[in-house]
Amino acid sequence: MKDTQGTVAVAGGGVIGLSIAWRAATAGWRVTVYDPNPIERSTSWVAGGMLAPMTEGWPGEERLLELGVASLRRWDEFAAALADFGSSVVTAHSTITVAADEADVRDLHRVRDWLDQHNHCVTALTRAELRQAEPELARSLRPGFAVSDERAVDNRTLVRALAAACAAAGVRMTPHRVQNVASLHEDQVVVATGPWTSTLLSRMPVRPVKGEVLRLRKRPGSPDPPSATVRAVIHGRPVYLVPRPDGVVVGATQYEAGFDTQVTAGGVRDLLADAEIVFPGLSEYEFAEAIAGMRPMTPDNLPILGRLDERVTIAAGHGRGGILLAPLTADAVVAELAGAPLDETKYTDPRRFRNCHDKCDA
Repeated sequence: MKDTQGTVAVAGGGVIGLSIAWRAATAGWRVTVYDPNPIERSTSWVAGGMLAPMTEGWPGEERLLELGVASLRRWDEFAAALADFGSSVVTAHSTITVAADEADVRDLHRVRDWLDQHNHCVTALTRAELRQAEPELARSLRPGFAVSDERAVDNRTLVRALAAACAAAGVRMTPHRVQNVASLHEDQVVVATGPWTSTLLSRMPVRPVKGEVLRLRKRPGSPDPPSATVRAVIHGRPVYLVPRPDGVVVGATQYEAGFDTQVTAGGVRDLLADAEIVFPGLSEYEFAEAIAGMRPMTPDNLPILGRLDERVTIAAGHGRGGILLAPLTADAVVAELAGAPLDETKYTDPRRFRNCHDKCDA
């Protein structure tokens, strides 16, 4: 560990907050994480764990694509460093896309062409190639494209590994909810409170968007889950299947529902129906869990990452990409603390929102 730089308070103990705390502590800061909830109640506990900036991209979101790809480049090193604190977090090393009908295929082709225009190499799939890669997927599916360098991680293994890494680096964990950043005594404060950010910094336009996720466990005799992450469009609805060592994660619905985290019967029905169209053998799996979380969204879908003033830095509003963006966010915050912001995060400056003053509520 480097010589002590000073003290840092990190408000928020999800993947973003823990990643920042770990990296800041290894850079020589004395770090305290403030979060009243155990990790099993964090938004990060609900996530699918896809590291998929290309297959999750959409024309018009070029800056978000650029940000996601920059963070994906950091993920192999990030995962390797975390391997010292538990089992491997990576569960898949590629992504494939599929569709149910011709209209869905046109959507996938639009994304593929957009990625090609921005020099991101993706591979068009034939039906034969799709069957060879994932023989348990439905024969009726239309093939889309494959991305060989996207990843998926087990989000719960990741959160546990980050907590262990923080402990090893000397990070102090405090089960306290920060009500006012001015009340904290540390030299620097990082606000990483996800969907709750606007309750702490009222001028920050971060809102919760509900998402429901299912976990299904393989039973003896049932078909193996896909080896790659499968992203599908089923009659206009997106659905994903993410491999886990014991089964698959299926997600995710999306509702503007405030802080509601109740799982709905309709959400479970739609996810199961669409997932079974993709992977018929899923009907033989054990239904292990249905859970809902809150994505912290911003008006332009980009995170809010940068300094508010000489003491307070914000790292929030990561939307669907919190786990993907964790390594880049941690590096960016440590760079901000050192007074040398990263060029890669130039579009995430909180001052881009006209109604946000430099100090906000800090």
